[in-house]
Amino acid sequence: MKDVNVVIDIQKPTPKIGFGKPLILGSSTTGHEYKTYLDIDAVKADFATNTEVYKAAFALFNQGDQSPREVAVMCRKTADPPETLTDVLAKAFTKDWYFLVTTSDTLADVTAIADAVEQDNSRQFFFVTSKKTDLTAIKAKKYTRTTAVYHADTSSYPEAAWIGRAGSAEVGSVTWKFKTLTGIQAMNITATELNEVHELGANTYVTKAGDDVTSEGKVVSGEYIDIVHAKDYIKFSIEYAVQKLLNSSPKISYDDTGIAQIESAVKTVLQRAFNQGMIARDADGIGMYGTRFKNRAEVDPADRTARKYSGGEFWFDLAGAIHQTTIRGLIKV
Repeated sequence: MKDVNVVIDIQKPTPKIGFGKPLILGSSTTGHEYKTYLDIDAVKADFATNTEVYKAAFALFNQGDQSPREVAVMCRKTADPPETLTDVLAKAFTKDWYFLVTTSDTLADVTAIADAVEQDNSRQFFFVTSKKTDLTAIKAKKYTRTTAVYHADTSSYPEAAWIGRAGSAEVGSVTWKFKTLTGIQAMNITATELNEVHELGANTYVTKAGDDVTSEGKVVSGEYIDIVHAKDYIKFSIEYAVQKLLNSSPKISYDDTGIAQIESAVKTVLQRAFNQGMIARDADGIGMYGTRFKNRAEVDPADRTARKYSGGEFWFDLAGAIHQTTIRGLIKV
């Protein structure tokens, strides 16, 4: 429940817990209620090493210092009466997590999960496939919150390793391209096939300049993963900050002073986002963001009577990241 709602539109062209926590969605005969694990040994106590849940958790926890500090697991019950994906996802969206991976690689399950994540509009879903036909079907859906990974060895869970490597970094501090994944074998593909994978809206894992790295960092629609992450982070952070202000104050007066308090909370979040690298800086090193909050006199009297304030706006320029470069040289003789 909340009294603050933030809507962000991405205008184009443009010159920790909760936001890095993964959830593994598996299946088992008896099911498994949502549970958080702090290390792979804790997972091993509940899931044998040959289970898909364990393999996914291992990939997440196997990324060294970049590994998440905790991982959540839920399993859908397959015994009669079986639990549907719709049922388990409804429960999952009430829990604490941001990145979702699944142990199922069927196109039907992947599509059902992606549809649910898209509708929820607050999390991200990563899946892996070795089938380009599946990538074609998924691309047609134009998902903005689903990331496809193409890899021959789906059992190594490269998508989970990727989340383990980049998902727990401070939001805004990393791009998802160029990441080396521990325990994942690079694909031996040509530049032509790599371009085909990218055209299908997917990412893969290749060798460049002797380093094994992720080939791109995009969701199916073509948006960058870090931009979706940053947008969610800023939206949630502003909602949380303003809700906390309302909760902790005896009263926020409907005057210019009270409005300034709300604006200040928004500016604090934007400054933090700038410090973390989400927001670009201008030539003088100043964050490229701003706010515009109508004063009391500018607000519709009907809104004042109803104690509703909807006159606040903010903007910012995304910092983004450099993924390609062209450098020209000149030889003088």
